[in-house]
Amino acid sequence: MTDTALEHGRELRSGGLTERARAVFPPAAARHTDLAFVRAEGTRVETDDGRQLLDFASGVAVTNVGHGNPVVMRRIQEQMATLVHAGHNIGVYPSYVELAERLVGLVHPDRKVFFGNSGAEALESAVKLAMRATGRNGLIAFKGGFHGRTLTTTALSASSANYRAGYLAALPTIQHVAFPDPFNQHSTPAAESARCLAELDELFELVVPANEVAALVVEPVQGEGGYQPAPVEFLRGLRERCSAHGIALIFDEIQTGFGRTGAMFAYEHMDVRPDVLVLAKGIANGLPLSAIVGTPELMDRWPAGAHGGTFGGNPVACAAALGVLDVLRDGGLDNARRQGTRLRAGLEALVTDLPLRSDVRGLGLMLGVELRHPDGSPASDVLAATCRRAAEEGLLIIPCGVHKNVLRLMPPTTLSTDDAAAALAMLGRALDAAVRP
Repeated sequence: MTDTALEHGRELRSGGLTERARAVFPPAAARHTDLAFVRAEGTRVETDDGRQLLDFASGVAVTNVGHGNPVVMRRIQEQMATLVHAGHNIGVYPSYVELAERLVGLVHPDRKVFFGNSGAEALESAVKLAMRATGRNGLIAFKGGFHGRTLTTTALSASSANYRAGYLAALPTIQHVAFPDPFNQHSTPAAESARCLAELDELFELVVPANEVAALVVEPVQGEGGYQPAPVEFLRGLRERCSAHGIALIFDEIQTGFGRTGAMFAYEHMDVRPDVLVLAKGIANGLPLSAIVGTPELMDRWPAGAHGGTFGGNPVACAAALGVLDVLRDGGLDNARRQGTRLRAGLEALVTDLPLRSDVRGLGLMLGVELRHPDGSPASDVLAATCRRAAEEGLLIIPCGVHKNVLRLMPPTTLSTDDAAAALAMLGRALDAAVRP
C-alpha cells in the first residue's frame, strides 16, 4: 500500500467512517454489518481499522472475478484514456458494440441486446419490452422471488412484505405462485415441480387468462429467497406453458449470471432457454451496468422512443465487462466449478453434526445452507450469530432466505484452494460458537 493510501486510511480511522455515515444516511440505507471498507484486492477486503477479511459476499455477487482483477482493471484504464462517456442514444462506440456482440455469441446468435445501469432497471426494461411487444399487461412472478426495489420490481418481488409496505397503492398488479421448495415441503424436486406447475395452471383457469399475460418472471436460482435452485422439470414446464400461450419467459439472472453458478448463465445447467435474459451485478465486476438479451420477435417490436436512458452501456463499464468475459473464458468458469464442488463438500461436512435440520444447496459458487431448529422453526438466531462470529474470525458472509435462516456463500470465481479451506475452517468455528455458545 502506498504512503498516500496509508495516510488516507489513518484519516478515515480517526474520523470514524461508520459513525459519520450514520449522520448522513437514512435508515433505508441499511447494511448487513458496521464494517467500513477502505481497500480490496482479490478475495480480501480491508477495513478502516486495518483488519483484512476473506470476502464471501463479493458485494452481493458483484465482484465475480475478484476485487481489482488486473485483466478488468487494464480494460478500464485503457478505456478511461480514450472515451469515458458518449451517450449510446447519440452514437455507438467500440466497447458498446463489442460487448453486445459477445453477449449474443454466448446466449444465442439470434438475439439482440439493450444496456442499462442496474438489475432493477434491466428487469423494468424487460417487462416494458414484453408488454409493448405482446400488447398484453398481465404479469406473473413467484413467491420467494426478489427482483429489485423500483415500483415494478418491488411488485414482482415476494420475499418480504416489508419491501412492499407503504407503497401498495403505487404497485402494479402481479400474480404470484409457489416456487418449488423440496426441503421445507418434505418432498422431491419432481413432486414440487408438479405442485407448483399445477398452481400456475389453476391461476390461468380461475384468475388470469393465459392469453392476457405478457410475461412470466423467474429466477433460475432464487437469490434473496434462499439460494434455491429451480428444478429442471419446473423450468421446462414454464417454458412449455409460455410457448403454448405466447407469454414471454423472462429469466432474472441478475445474481446468477457471469460465472456465479459455474456456468456463464445458470439456465445452461437446466438447458431451458428464456425469451429474455436479464443480467447485471457481476457483468462489470463493480461498475454500474446491466443488460437484457432478447429474441428478435420481441426486440424488433420495441420501437424507438419506447425505452431509453442516459448512462446505459457506458464505455468504461462495457470495457470492464469485456474484461470479466475474458477472465471467465480463460479459466474462471472452470475454477468456479472446481472450488464450488470443494466448498459444497466442506459445507456438508460442517453441518453433519449440528443439532439442527440443514440443507446444503446451490450451483458452482452460489451456495446456500438453510438451518432450522429441530422443531422446524427457522434458525435465524443461529445464522445471525454465525455471521457475526465469522466476521470476527476474518470471514465476511451474509444471510438470505425469507426468514434470514440461509447462509449464502458467493466468493469470486478466482477463489484459491487455500482460501476455500481457510473460509471453511473459519465458518466451522463460527457455526460451532453460534450453536454451542
